[in-house]
Amino acid sequence: MIFSALLLAAALPGTTPLTRPGDLALQMVEGIDQYLARRTTTAQPTAPPDRLRFRHIIGLADKRLPKIDLTKRAQLAQTAQYEIHHVRWEVFENVDADGLLIEPKSKPTCHAIALPDADQTPEQIAQFYAVRFAENGCRVLIPSLIDRKDDYSGNPEINRLTNQPHREYIYRMAFQAGRHIIGYEVQKVLAAVDWFQQQDPKIPIKISGYGEGGLVAFYAAAADERIKTTVVSGYFRNRRNLHSEPIYRNVWGLLPNYGDAEIARLIAPRQLIIEAQRHPNVQGPPPERPGRAGAAPGAISTPTLDEIKTEIARAQTTNITLIEKPGEATLKAFLNHEPTKPGPAPQLPKIDRMERQFRQLVQFTQLTVRNAEKARKQYWANANLTSPAKWAETRAFYDQQFQSEIIGALPKPTGAPKPETRQIYDTHLFEGHEVYIPVDGEVFSYGILLIPKGMKPGERRPLVIAQHGLEGRPQEIIQPTIPGEMKTYQRFAARLAERGFVVFAPQNPYIHGPKFRQLCRKGDPLAIGLFAFIAAQYSRSIDWLETLPFVDKDRIGFYGLSYGGATAVRVPAMEPRIKAVVCSGNFNEWSWKITTDEQPFSYQFTREYEIYEFNQTNTFGHAEMATLIAPRPFFVERGHADGVGIDEWVSYEFAKVRRLFANWQLADRTQIEYFNGIHQIWGHGAFDFLHRHLQWP
Repeated sequence: MIFSALLLAAALPGTTPLTRPGDLALQMVEGIDQYLARRTTTAQPTAPPDRLRFRHIIGLADKRLPKIDLTKRAQLAQTAQYEIHHVRWEVFENVDADGLLIEPKSKPTCHAIALPDADQTPEQIAQFYAVRFAENGCRVLIPSLIDRKDDYSGNPEINRLTNQPHREYIYRMAFQAGRHIIGYEVQKVLAAVDWFQQQDPKIPIKISGYGEGGLVAFYAAAADERIKTTVVSGYFRNRRNLHSEPIYRNVWGLLPNYGDAEIARLIAPRQLIIEAQRHPNVQGPPPERPGRAGAAPGAISTPTLDEIKTEIARAQTTNITLIEKPGEATLKAFLNHEPTKPGPAPQLPKIDRMERQFRQLVQFTQLTVRNAEKARKQYWANANLTSPAKWAETRAFYDQQFQSEIIGALPKPTGAPKPETRQIYDTHLFEGHEVYIPVDGEVFSYGILLIPKGMKPGERRPLVIAQHGLEGRPQEIIQPTIPGEMKTYQRFAARLAERGFVVFAPQNPYIHGPKFRQLCRKGDPLAIGLFAFIAAQYSRSIDWLETLPFVDKDRIGFYGLSYGGATAVRVPAMEPRIKAVVCSGNFNEWSWKITTDEQPFSYQFTREYEIYEFNQTNTFGHAEMATLIAPRPFFVERGHADGVGIDEWVSYEFAKVRRLFANWQLADRTQIEYFNGIHQIWGHGAFDFLHRHLQWP
C-alpha cells in the first residue's frame, strides 16, 4: 500500500473544514481536564447528604464481629490516675485493631478514641496528649493506623516490590472490592465504639484525630451517630483539590455531596470541633529507587485559615466550634470543662505492630476478592438469563448500575453533531479523513475515518470501529512509523479498510501519561470515570457516522486491543448500536488480574493507578460485561504469550460467556481464538468473525 505524501485539506460533504493545529490528542486530554475542573468548581449537592450512601462509598461493607473482647491486654505503665495497656480487639475474622488502652483508676466519665496520624504511633500520641484525656476521667483507646512507608508493599517471592505507601497498596485492592483503607480503619474505630457500648451505654463516646487520624475520626462520626463529640485536627478543608492529595484518600462519588461541609452536616447536631492545626507534611510517596516504583503522586498541604472558615460556613450548621490556636482550648472543648493540670507522662516501650496490621488487611482483602464471584452471583440474582427475550425484560437495572456505579456518565448532548474534517490519506484502496466532533463543553471526539474506494452509488457498507491501546494513536493502527507499532497493531485498521469495511479509528484519551491519569483522579470523586468520557465520545461519533450515506447503521462492529480491549467490553455494553465486538489482549478474570498480589502481571504492582473501578469485583466482571453485550456477537483474541495474563484465567472467564450463548442456542455468536503470539493484534479469526456477523461481503 502506498500512502499519498500530500496532505489534502478537503472536508467531507456536510462537514466544515478541520483547521485546528497542534496535537489533538493532547488537546483532548486537556479539554477533559478543563471539563472536570469546571464540574468540580460549579457542581452543587443535589440532595441532603445520605449516610447510607456515604457508608457505601467509603467501604463499610463488612459486618463486624458481634462481641468485642479487650480482656487480653499487657500493662505497659501506670500512674496514680491511670494504667496503660497494650491491647488488641477483633474487628472481622482474622482482622484486629492494635493499640493502647488508657484505663482511669476511677469510674470513667467519658469514653474516648484518640487517633494518631498515619506516621505517628499510639505510644507517641499517648505521651503527647491522650493521657490528658485519662487524667480528666476518660477511658481512652488509641488504635494504630496503617502508615505511609513502603517496607512491606509488594511480594518479594515473585520479585515484585513497589514504592506505594502501605496505605495505597491496600487502597488499590480494597477499592476494586468495594472496600477502602479509610473504611477498614473506620471499622476498627466502630469496633471500639461497640466495645465502649458494651461497657456502659450511658457514658458518652468521643473521638479525636490528627492528620489521617482526623480523616478517620471525621468519617467515623459521620457514619455512626453513637459518637457524640468529634475533634478533627489537621484535616478539615475544601476538597476541590482532592485529586492532588494521596490516592488513598480518593473516594468514588465523594463530591459534591460529601465535601467536608456536607460530612459536617452528617455529624450535626452532634458536637464537631475543628482544630486549625498544621496538616502532616507529605510531599509524595516514598521515593522511587531500583526495584521499587509505581506509586501514585499525591501530597498533603495545610490550608489557610480563611479556607477552613469558608468550608465551615458552607456547612450551614451551628454544631461546629473552630479552634484557631491548638492546645488547651481544644482539650477544654472536647471535655466540656476546664482540664486539670497535666502530670508527667510515663515512658512507653516501642511496639512493632505495623507488619502484622498491614498483612491482616491484605489477606482479608485478597480473600474478599476470591469470594467476589459469589457476590456477583448474588448481585445478578434478579437477571433472567433463560433467553434473550427474558434478559431484555430484566436488564434495565444492570444497565443503569453499570453506567452509574462503575463507569459514570456525561449529560446527553442535544442537537445534531457538528463535525469538522480534513483528508490526510489517499491510497489506491481507501481515503482517510481526520474527524473532530464536539461532545460536551470542552470535551470532543477525534479520530480518523477510512472510506474504501470503489463503492457503488447508494451502497452502504458495514462500519468497524478500530481502537488502539494505551498511549496509542489512530495513525499507529493505520500507518505505523516504527517497527514496534507494526508488530503490535499489524495495521489492522488499514487492513479492514482494504477488505472493504468503512473504518473509524478514534483517539482515546488514555495518552500523555500523568496527564490522563490525573483525569481519573479528578473524575472519581465526581463519579465520572475515564470511560464515561470515552463512551460519550463514541456515542456522539456514532450519532454522526450512522448518518453517512455509505454507512449501514445496522452493521457497526468494534475491534480493540489492550486498553482498546478494555474499551471493547465497556463501551459496547452501554452502546447498543454496536452489533459485533472483538476484544483483543484484555479479556480476563478481571477481579484477579487487577488485585492479586500473587502474580507478576497484576496491576497491584504497576503505575496504572487510574485503572481501578470502585466495587467492580462484586458487580461486573468481564463475563458480566459480555452479558450486557449479549446476545450480540462477542469474540476474544488471546496470544498465549501475552503478558497481560495467563490462558487459564482468560479461559475460565470466557467459559461463562460461552455457556450463556450456548444456553440461548447462539453458540455460533461467540468465539475465542488462541494464537502463538504476544500482546498484539492477530487478525485472522477476528477478521472472519467481523465479516460473518457484519455480513460483508
